[in-house]
Amino acid sequence: MQEYDVIVIGAGHNGLVCAAYLLKAGYKVLLLEKRSVPGGAATTEAVIPELPDFKFNLCAIDHEFIHLGPVVEELELTKYGLEYLFCDPVAFCPHPDGKYFLGHRSVEKTCAEIEQFSPRDARKYAEFVNYWQRAIGAMIPMFNAPPKSLIDIAGNYDIAKIKDLFAVIGSTDKTLDFIRTMLTSAEDILNEWFDSEFVKAPLARLSAELGAPPSQKMLSIGSIMMAMRHNPGMARPKGGTGALVDSLVRLIKDLGGDILTEQHVAKILVDDGKAVGVRVANGNEYRATKGVISNIDAQRLMVHMVDPADLDAADPELRERLQRRIVNNNETILKIDLAMDEPLRFEHHNHRDDYLIGSVLIADSVRHVEIAHTEPAIGNIPDADPSFYLVQPTVLDPSMAPDGKHTVWIEFFAPYKIAGLEGTGQHGTGWTDELKNKVADRVIDKLADYAPNVKTATIGRRVESPAELGERLGSVNGNYYHIDMTLDQMIFFRPLPEIANYKTPIDGLFLTGAGTHPGGSISGMPGRNCARVFLQTQQPFVQTLRDARESIKSTVQSVFRPN
Repeated sequence: MQEYDVIVIGAGHNGLVCAAYLLKAGYKVLLLEKRSVPGGAATTEAVIPELPDFKFNLCAIDHEFIHLGPVVEELELTKYGLEYLFCDPVAFCPHPDGKYFLGHRSVEKTCAEIEQFSPRDARKYAEFVNYWQRAIGAMIPMFNAPPKSLIDIAGNYDIAKIKDLFAVIGSTDKTLDFIRTMLTSAEDILNEWFDSEFVKAPLARLSAELGAPPSQKMLSIGSIMMAMRHNPGMARPKGGTGALVDSLVRLIKDLGGDILTEQHVAKILVDDGKAVGVRVANGNEYRATKGVISNIDAQRLMVHMVDPADLDAADPELRERLQRRIVNNNETILKIDLAMDEPLRFEHHNHRDDYLIGSVLIADSVRHVEIAHTEPAIGNIPDADPSFYLVQPTVLDPSMAPDGKHTVWIEFFAPYKIAGLEGTGQHGTGWTDELKNKVADRVIDKLADYAPNVKTATIGRRVESPAELGERLGSVNGNYYHIDMTLDQMIFFRPLPEIANYKTPIDGLFLTGAGTHPGGSISGMPGRNCARVFLQTQQPFVQTLRDARESIKSTVQSVFRPN
């Protein structure tokens, strides 16, 4: 049995970030990844066999949250090849009546675009962004600390963040109004601020990226998604999302860490209530003298990989709570990748090439978005009139395709299990190759209404069903956030209150990844926060003093850098 200080299960970006911090602290670390490549939901791969020079992001693509924290700077990832390309414009949303929303990184330029169609909404947009920018500033210190670590959270507040905090909760009435805002829905908030559908629809589309319809209560936080594109900005690693993973892998190897791929962890080894290692599917065992950290979700880890007797001995109620208390609403994505001879052309909307630099949102109305996210929850495929999110990454980063060629990345929300087809198709979900391609055809037909050349310029296509995506990522019900991002499953409720601070009731077994605070997306925050908790368990007093000192120096100095 090979021995390490720490074993990390899953080499997704949070597992890699966590491992990097532990290696820097002097621990001997092994990462075990079930796929042939590290990265989890953050890979960039050639997936159309006949077109090997076209590179595709297979899940994550647009990075905002990672710029709200210090991971890139603290780990010095630019020294390991990471280069971020910032988008500007950041979003384009064409509408059937010829209007369009074009969001720039500059708030002022965005307001000027809106003013062409609605002077009133242009004025309100500036106020809207300012409000959510201050809310983001107030929340950043909470994102960058374990949710139950008050010293870490308090130490992350500098003068600017304190001002932001008091701007949103500076009086009793402001506090109550902010709480009310958090409890309502993105749709309610957008109706409160704006009149025009061409403004509300793209903001609703972005808010729904948290994986729920814009009408869902307690998810108004989705309204921050557009504000974040202004500041800190939306960026992509040069070479694709996988370039972030590549830089982390180089760092880990440079620090002496080991990464083994095609190693499917089947069992957590527990001895006298303490996690002491893992067994992989081929029977090999690896020993961990200090701890085991899981980058996979708590349900799969605790219910399927820990012996029931060991889990019940640690917490007899946890198994049932994990199975019954955690919510996944059946929504995931059908992923479409296209290789093209030329870029898309939105010829009905005064086409400009810079429309394609950021994300393109096909959202004709708030209702259009609502249907796209309501239907999957009841097992229906919302493809009669598809709403979706697409990116043409090669306009910003030509390195991802041969000269003059392009790729398209399309995210279409769909049910994991199709109503009436349970028990059939791929993994019993109802999905088949024929069905996924029929749905993809409808999505492309809708795109062609806006950019007709998508049909003539496409030279290759790959479609991944929700069932296939779930299998590739190893996620429950294909949920790439591990569990839904609703307020009742965030902060110190994520994934459950008793395991929300990255520790489990089994000594030496820790959690990280999208299913932990502060949640899904590319941020590295769960990995960094988990590493801090692990280090505190090893040297509680010394590490707490060190963390407090570093926090006071402000771990988020890079946040809200000038445009």
